[in-house]
Amino acid sequence: MKSKRLHIEPGHKNKAPESNIMKKGLHKILCSLFTITLTTVTVNAFTQDIHFSQFFETPLLRNPALAGIFTGDLRLQAVYRTQWNSVTVPYQTGSLNGEYKLPVGRGNDFLTIGGQILYDKAGTAALSATHILPAINYHKSLSADRNMYLSLGFMGGWVQRRIDRSKITTNSQFDGISFNPGLGDGETFSKPSYSYFDGSVGMTFNTQVGENADNNVYLGLAYHHFNKAPKISFYSDPRYEMTPKWVVSTGVRMNMTEYAFFTVYGDFSKQGPYSETLAGALYSVKLDAMDDPRYIIHAGGFIRWKDAIIPVAKLEFKPMTVSVSYDANLSQLRQASRGRGGFELALTYQKSFDRDNSDRESVRCPRF
Repeated sequence: MKSKRLHIEPGHKNKAPESNIMKKGLHKILCSLFTITLTTVTVNAFTQDIHFSQFFETPLLRNPALAGIFTGDLRLQAVYRTQWNSVTVPYQTGSLNGEYKLPVGRGNDFLTIGGQILYDKAGTAALSATHILPAINYHKSLSADRNMYLSLGFMGGWVQRRIDRSKITTNSQFDGISFNPGLGDGETFSKPSYSYFDGSVGMTFNTQVGENADNNVYLGLAYHHFNKAPKISFYSDPRYEMTPKWVVSTGVRMNMTEYAFFTVYGDFSKQGPYSETLAGALYSVKLDAMDDPRYIIHAGGFIRWKDAIIPVAKLEFKPMTVSVSYDANLSQLRQASRGRGGFELALTYQKSFDRDNSDRESVRCPRF
């Protein structure tokens, strides 16, 4: 039998997990090959980037021009996601991003420098990706009287993808009777990894709403993979280009009472012929001081259209915040997963500095 050429490209696991390869018997081998083929087709049909349900905790992944749109001068965020534990080998994704704001000149303009580190490990073949992406964002003030900014941001850097060859099985390892791990897998790629450079650019407009500085709104547009990265393959031929992606992002924060407010977040992304919509809201209650509370409880929910409902709970105890979420699966995989999708945990450290005896918000910006 000829070797089945594995076609593992940069699709994301949210759409379909791999099945475990069975070790013995003709029937089991054929079932495994069928499963691999189905998975390969599904993965390529739903090619998309790494993403999180708590997308509001990974701003640079949405749009590099969202860097610096928060209350304070320094923000560090870490998010961990595990998915499909009920179906197959867990798929794991981690994110670490940081932002630091610097005043520019004597006006209200400022600069944000930062970066994003991502790690993703998917499936039984341990397909992994590591991203190291520095970012910079310039914020131009449009008003001397209120927070109103137009921002232009860039992010780009190094990406590596790797696979564990020892965990790959193909029909070339079927000896006519059973699975034989001593036979070669018949694959032609010589290296288990490849790397490339990736880049994204974005713009945002954000402004204070009304006279209350706590009420803010932003709208952003980002273009990811603008260099198209033409070496996305473990094989020397063919080589695939990374499909560029457009992302539209929005956020609204509005006070309801002196002690309560709500925040709405939304993203729409389109990559090639495929798109995704993710949106929802958090209701927040201050537990102590009205003007500068240390303790805030947030609760709400989000929906990934035709895929998952995502309840979120968040506790803020300045300068730290911890939030958790869980995907209740609504996709075509819900029968196999029994509705169980992915768990996420996010940690945030957010701090203001007292520059030149200024107030607590030393660099003006919308309060998110």
